[in-house]
Amino acid sequence: MPTKPPKLCGCGRRVPSGVRCPCQERRDAERKARFDKTRPSASARGLGADWRKLRKEHLRKHPFCVRCGAPATDVDHIIPRAVAPERRLDPTNLQSLCKSCHSGAKQREERRKYSR
Repeated sequence: MPTKPPKLCGCGRRVPSGVRCPCQERRDAERKARFDKTRPSASARGLGADWRKLRKEHLRKHPFCVRCGAPATDVDHIIPRAVAPERRLDPTNLQSLCKSCHSGAKQREERRKYSR
């Protein structure tokens, strides 16, 4: 079975196909750290103690991802808080999602649907 040849990174290092070069991982970590310094705390973004309590209760009642059935790690607002801030603590506006479903498809859908 043929395999893809290794790729040449911008730093000149040869990296197996499908693997990220350590210099790329380091740059990504630095970029994320710069972003996190400017990001407000969870409480400042409206995710304080009341949200943490509701989230914990929701995950207890609904422990599996509504999309794929994997164990849920995130509680997602069906209608985003930016669109309907008054529904921030509405239990009927919540769904349990696993990390990959929440960070992948759901975020892309929201960008497409609500960015207009």
